[in-house]
Amino acid sequence: MAQQTIRFRIRPDGRVEEQVEGVAGAACEQLTERLESRLGAVQQRRPTAEAFQAQATVEQQVQPAAQSTTPLS
Repeated sequence: MAQQTIRFRIRPDGRVEEQVEGVAGAACEQLTERLESRLGAVQQRRPTAEAFQAQATVEQQVQPAAQSTTPLS
């Protein structure tokens, strides 16, 4: 399993920026949900390439079956 890292940057105006590394797909939001609820309201999300990795894998596995119209005989 890849190393999972959460980096925080605290701005002079009090804003907190977090960057998650090593977590693919929706697991990123699940990982940070409790932290964000304690820090305050989320103002902006910018997904990284890792955020789309799990979603792309699922689409590649599911899409061919959905397009198939040939009966299995």
